[in-house]
Amino acid sequence: MNKTLILILILIALGLIAYNVTLLNFDALFEGDSLIAAIGIVASLCAIVLLLIFMTAKKIEEKVKKG
Repeated sequence: MNKTLILILILIALGLIAYNVTLLNFDALFEGDSLIAAIGIVASLCAIVLLLIFMTAKKIEEKVKKG
């Protein structure tokens, strides 16, 4: 995967986080649609972390190949 695709996927995940924040009901955070939105936020954050780890691993791999 190239860097552009990873950045696009991160932007999509950020968009999903923004959308799910609008669905949250802070009075009843763990009930109904609010729970689903909270799970969506956590899943999007996990996806972002995994993509950043992948980018870092690719950079390390390139440095090891050059060295």
